[in-house]
Amino acid sequence: MATIINEPAHTFNEYLLIPGYSSSRCIPENVSLRTPLVKFRKGETPALSMNIPMVSAIMQSVSGDRLAVALATEGGVSFIYGSQTVEDEAAMVRRAKSYKAGFVRSDSNISPDATLGDVLRLKEQTGHSTVAVTEDGTPDGRLVGIVTSRDYRLSRMELSIRVRDFMTPFEKLVWAKEGTTLREANDIIWEHKLNSLPIIDDSGRLCYFVFRKDYENHKQNPNELLDSHKRYVVGAGINTRDYAVRVPALLDAGADVLCIDSSEGHTDWQKFTLAWIREHYGDSVKVGAGNVVDAAGFRFLADCGADFVKVGIGGGSICITRETKGIGRGQATAVIEVCAERDRYFEETGIYVPVCSDGGIVYDHHITLALAMGADFVMLGRYFARFDESPTNRVNIGGTYYKEYWGEGSARARNWQRYDMGGDKKLSFEEGVDSYVPYAGSLKDNVALTLSKVRHTMCNCGALTIPELQQKAVLTLVSSTSIVEGGAHDVIQKDTTPSFK
Repeated sequence: MATIINEPAHTFNEYLLIPGYSSSRCIPENVSLRTPLVKFRKGETPALSMNIPMVSAIMQSVSGDRLAVALATEGGVSFIYGSQTVEDEAAMVRRAKSYKAGFVRSDSNISPDATLGDVLRLKEQTGHSTVAVTEDGTPDGRLVGIVTSRDYRLSRMELSIRVRDFMTPFEKLVWAKEGTTLREANDIIWEHKLNSLPIIDDSGRLCYFVFRKDYENHKQNPNELLDSHKRYVVGAGINTRDYAVRVPALLDAGADVLCIDSSEGHTDWQKFTLAWIREHYGDSVKVGAGNVVDAAGFRFLADCGADFVKVGIGGGSICITRETKGIGRGQATAVIEVCAERDRYFEETGIYVPVCSDGGIVYDHHITLALAMGADFVMLGRYFARFDESPTNRVNIGGTYYKEYWGEGSARARNWQRYDMGGDKKLSFEEGVDSYVPYAGSLKDNVALTLSKVRHTMCNCGALTIPELQQKAVLTLVSSTSIVEGGAHDVIQKDTTPSFK
C-alpha cells in the first residue's frame, strides 16, 4: 500500500514570523545578507558566496546576459538559461563575463533604412529612448548615427520617414575609441554635456555605450559579486543529456557555477551527470542539482556530489506540473523538511550543502520566510521577468505595460530536456503556461526595495545575519481567516490614482 502523509503540505502564505527581542544594534543598516552558494566543510570558507540571497531562474524569459550583469551588480547570481544551443548559451556567458562596469552593450539597434514607426515600436519593446543606428541594425555593426527623442516630432513627421533622414549622423556625434577608461568616458560626457557616449573600435563598429545616468549607479554598488579577476560572477544552466558537450563550452566561456535544470532531481539522470562532472573536473567545477521536495531527495543529491540543492516542484507561477502530473508539495513544507535533513547531513558528514528554495514566492516577505525556514537563498522567475533586464519584450495591453513570461515546460519554450525521463526527445505535454507579468522597471530599484523589507523583518526577529534568523525565528501557522485579517479589510479604500482634471 502507498505511504500516505496525512499532514497537509503548507505554502509560505500560511505562515507568519513572530517578532522577537531586537537590541539597539539591530537596525537594517547592520544586517548582512551574505550567504553560501556552494557546499563547504565545517570550519572552511565556501568557494563561492553571494552578498544577497537571490538567484534568477534558468528560464528563457528570465535569465539572459543583461540580467546576469544586473543581478551580479547587486550581489546575486543569474543562471543563464540552457534551453538554447550550446554555442548561444556560451556566447551569453562570455558576454556577461567580459562586461565592463559602466560600458553597456546596446540592445536598441536599428538600420538607417528603417522607419520612424520602427523606432517607436523598438522603443516600446525595450523602454529605451537611445537607439543606435548601425549599417546592418546589429549591436556591433558599423555606427552611422544615433536616434533619441530629440531627433523627431511625432506631430510633424510621417511614421514612414526613413531613419537616415532624421537621425543624428555619425559626423555630428561625440564618440570615444575602445580602450577608453570609464573615468575618461565620464569626463567626456560631462565636458560635452552628453546623455550617452558611444564607444567604437578601429573599424567604426559599435562596442558599448556609456550613459550619464549610470555614473552615480556605478559608484553605489558595494555588493557587486566579482571573481578573482574583477569580473562579474555568472551562472549557467545545463541538462542531463548533452552535458559532455555543454559543460566544457560553458566553462571555457567563463561560467563560475552551473546548475542542472530539471523538474525532478531524484533520478539516475542527475546522478550520471554529477558523476561525469566529478570524474572529469573533480570538485573544481561547482554545480547545483534538483529539484526535490523531501529529505530522501536531498540526501540522494548530496551523496551524488551536488554543490547545492534546489527545492520545489510545481510551485512556480507559470508551472502546472501539479495539475498535469499530480506531483509536488507545498513549498513551505518542502523547504522545512529538506533543510532539517541538510542540518542532519552536516552533523553526520561535516559538509554543509546549501539549500535553494525555488518557487512559491508571491510576496516579498515570502523570501524572509523561506530564509527563516532554513533556505540559504531563493531562486526567482516571475520576480525577475518583470524587469527591464529580462530578455523578453515589453508590451502595451490596454494602456498598461507588461513583460512576456513563459514556462520552460510550455509549448513556446519546448524545453523537453528539463522534463526528461529518459524517453523520446520531445515535450509530450505542457507543464508550463505562456503569460504576461506587470512591467516593474529596473532590477536595481526593485531588488533594493525587496531587500529593505527583508532586512527590516530580520530586525523584527532580532537577527543580523541569515544563520541568526534561522536560529532565532519563531514561525506560526495561520488560519484562512487570519490571512484575510492580515490585509486591509472592513474599510472602503480610497482611490489612490492621481486625478488630473
